[in-house]
Amino acid sequence: MDGLYARITAAGTHKPESIRVAEAAKVIENTQRDLNIALVNELAMIFGRLGIDTDAVPRAAGTKWNFPPFRPGLVGGHCIGVDPYNLIHKAEAFGHYPQIILAGRRLNDSMGSFVVSRLVKRMTRVGIDVGSARVLVMGLTFKVNCPDLRNTRVVDIIEELEDDGIRVDVHDPHADPDAARAENGISLTAPPEKGAYDGLVPAVAHQEFLATDPAQFRALGKGTSVLFDVKSCLPLEVSDIRL
Repeated sequence: MDGLYARITAAGTHKPESIRVAEAAKVIENTQRDLNIALVNELAMIFGRLGIDTDAVPRAAGTKWNFPPFRPGLVGGHCIGVDPYNLIHKAEAFGHYPQIILAGRRLNDSMGSFVVSRLVKRMTRVGIDVGSARVLVMGLTFKVNCPDLRNTRVVDIIEELEDDGIRVDVHDPHADPDAARAENGISLTAPPEKGAYDGLVPAVAHQEFLATDPAQFRALGKGTSVLFDVKSCLPLEVSDIRL
């Protein structure tokens, strides 16, 4: 098997000393990415309070050659949002109680609640009756341009909004409607109704959304509406809030 991969992988292969080393390497790679995203998520919270556009900061910092290009957002999927818990569980079984890894997981798992809190505050501030509001969430999959719904954290946003009594429509051109209904209990909306929404939440930067005229996003909202660009995929002047 090692010879097969070596023949088809131009970058070459590395044979670890044992299967335990191989599994540990996979786990820490995903854990490291999780912690990096947790850091930029917390920075986004700080910059939001300071009135600084978070997206502009890593673009500036990225002019330094070794700056890692992580961006804030939701952390789902079957690897990054899961492997750190596996490592935490194994560490605790051997008497070590991780602090940094667990803190990163808690922060990333709280991002859906953070997004809804900021959205609802802004809606209230502009005079929208939250109890009768209607919000469109754009994107459900955990990964861009991909139909995979495993462990998607967009559901956290949807559930938080519904807990506040808000009617939520979900539109995703990549998600399979039957899978969304079976796995998440969500009925997808296609296409969204124009001029119908008090809140708009682009949660996944699918290519279809990036190719859409930004003015068309605003046209989905009512005369007074709030757009929270979770992935900073729209021009700054189009959104009311973004991470």
